[in-house]
Amino acid sequence: MAQERHSGEPEPGETDDRAATGQVRRQRADGRRNQARLLEAAFAAFAEHGASVSVREIARRAGVSTGTFSRHFPTKEELFRAVVLNRIGRLVERADELAADHDPATAFFAFFAVLVEEGAADHSVGDALSSAGFDIQAAASTADLDFGNALRGLLARAQQAGAVRLDVDTADVKALVLGCLARERDGLDEAARQRMISIACDGLRASVRLINPSDKPL
Repeated sequence: MAQERHSGEPEPGETDDRAATGQVRRQRADGRRNQARLLEAAFAAFAEHGASVSVREIARRAGVSTGTFSRHFPTKEELFRAVVLNRIGRLVERADELAADHDPATAFFAFFAVLVEEGAADHSVGDALSSAGFDIQAAASTADLDFGNALRGLLARAQQAGAVRLDVDTADVKALVLGCLARERDGLDEAARQRMISIACDGLRASVRLINPSDKPL
């Protein structure tokens, strides 16, 4: 007597597609977890060491093999790009918030301080600003991640308001941020950082306020 088969069961010799599908789903879930662990480990490693941290160290922190690392991110530069794009996105959001909530001068100088503070806390930000093995302009090509446009916008509005020297460009601003960060190369120093921010901002300020034709004489 032939054995009765339940509906949906595979014929003898056939592959159970449901089992195969379940296996694929488990593999995908494992892959997502590994990728999340790698990104989390990379955030901490790049913040501590910058772009110089090794693939082996990131994989060790994530608890995965270097082979698993390579499957998700073929090169360390691609992982660094993913981490820095996350940081750039946050900085662009902060720039937009400052522009919306404050006058042009306050927004620009507050953002300058934010860049120094973020760079001191996270070495990947400083490496990105200095393009240490990473092309920040190429990576931030989409509108919502365009760090260059965000900084140019804040700078232009501050210059139009007469708060910042007209001969300053974004390259100057980034160089001054990096100069402030260089002061703490041998260790974090909050007092020195605030002093450097103050010195840099004083140098950026316009010595004479531009006269607006609509201004009434005193």
